[in-house]
Amino acid sequence: MLTNKQKQFLRSESHHIKPIFQVGKDGVNDNMLTQIKEALEKRELIKVSILQNCAEDKNDVAEQISSGTESEVVQVIGSTIILYKESTDHKEIKLPK
Repeated sequence: MLTNKQKQFLRSESHHIKPIFQVGKDGVNDNMLTQIKEALEKRELIKVSILQNCAEDKNDVAEQISSGTESEVVQVIGSTIILYKESTDHKEIKLPK
């Protein structure tokens, strides 16, 4: 689990990042989870955008993605989810204690 201090740090780190995935009317699927998992391994911190035609609640979508990719939801802000997962091979982000 991330502490509030770590979440705040990750939020500030994510400002310049553009969303690289979009969740639409079909919701979250296995293929999307696989791609997000690979992106998290490479980048550690990503944003996922939820389109207006997505029928599911944004917090439910965030929960599905985080449990499906074993990542942490840093924040759900507007229609954007910020996700973090420590990389095993490409560790670049140093979290505050």
